[in-house]
Amino acid sequence: MKSFVDVSHTVENGLVTYAGLPAPVICDFLSREDSRKYYAAGTEFQIGRIDMVANTGTYLDSPFHRYANGKDLSQLPLQSLADLDGIVVRATDHAARAIDHRAFSGLDLKGKAVLVNTGWDKHWNTDAYMTGHPFLTKSAAEYLVQGGAVLVGIDSLNIDDTDDSSRPVHTILLGNEIPIVEHLCNLGHLPRRGFKFSAVPVKVRAFGTFPVRAFGVLEA
Repeated sequence: MKSFVDVSHTVENGLVTYAGLPAPVICDFLSREDSRKYYAAGTEFQIGRIDMVANTGTYLDSPFHRYANGKDLSQLPLQSLADLDGIVVRATDHAARAIDHRAFSGLDLKGKAVLVNTGWDKHWNTDAYMTGHPFLTKSAAEYLVQGGAVLVGIDSLNIDDTDDSSRPVHTILLGNEIPIVEHLCNLGHLPRRGFKFSAVPVKVRAFGTFPVRAFGVLEA
């Protein structure tokens, strides 16, 4: 038996993921009521419409997000996004916002999806979520690359310190073709190791970022 742990937020009309970016507008393109004129009695359908920026909800960054010549969403191989060996790194001490390489010291990172559990998701969809978030440092990103991590995720506003406009963690990880997943949630429900992780976006050309349904799979 397998159990599934959903670690992605729900995208809904009006959701603000990142201050300054517009919220998604979700509505009917074709309502059930309007569809009835096209189908037999008792048959109806709904076709939805969504207008949103790519950085909405829980999303994955591909190298193209940072680099013009980097791989876009359509070019990422599925094996880099799905059925990955996962590990969770607990980093819930918010007195120390910066999470450096020491948090990963001694861990087997090679070939792993490394998920950083800060607990910041408890502030999701509130003003508190937007400021003072935990983040990784440049030394952490370098350590993750050297250790052979293949994907890195975090359950906070941004994997970088948003006060640092050079965005060193995005620069280093995406420069080494390591996808990033931001705005994860429920990482406390995953074990430290012994699970598979998947976060697969829609296959869109010339796009660097898109929401994902991220989840862990545990063998019972």
